[in-house]
Amino acid sequence: MRIPINIDKSFGLMMKKILLTSLIALTLGINGCATIVSGSSQTLTFTSVPESATIEIKNRKGIKIHTGQTPATVSLKKGAGYFKPESYQVTFSKAGYQSKTVEVTGTLSGWYFGNILFGGLIGILIVDPATGAMFKLAPKDVNAVLESQNLSTKSQNQPTLTVMLAEEVPAQIMARAIQIKSLKS
Repeated sequence: MRIPINIDKSFGLMMKKILLTSLIALTLGINGCATIVSGSSQTLTFTSVPESATIEIKNRKGIKIHTGQTPATVSLKKGAGYFKPESYQVTFSKAGYQSKTVEVTGTLSGWYFGNILFGGLIGILIVDPATGAMFKLAPKDVNAVLESQNLSTKSQNQPTLTVMLAEEVPAQIMARAIQIKSLKS
């Protein structure tokens, strides 16, 4: 005795349900595109000429976040609150040299717009703004050239020239250097 069963239709319906369930689970699982791809903090590199300068990093509220010496690699939070980018004041100092302060600021990350395709409203309005992942910190490589204090006695309007040995220039800066003219003929 044979029982007629329409395998094609029931199999097709089952596959559609599995596909729909998988898509819903994927959509709920990918809550914030920028959060998943870049995270809520960013690692920045701090270098100086001369090396071994002291760095002090303060956040937008003036709270000291980090103190160390160059070269240094520090992980900093990108957000300062809901829909609010963080900003940092980085002060380089060394005995015999003038201090220099560089600002690191948060700007909108391109990964945030990935929520349009993957994260939906949850990623756009809740996850990425709450974690700060919607921002990126710039510049990501912070380099400071400190001037000798004996140069401060000259007029501030006169241009100055700092001569350094190539060995004293950090490798990251040297990699971006462009040779203007060779001394060899």
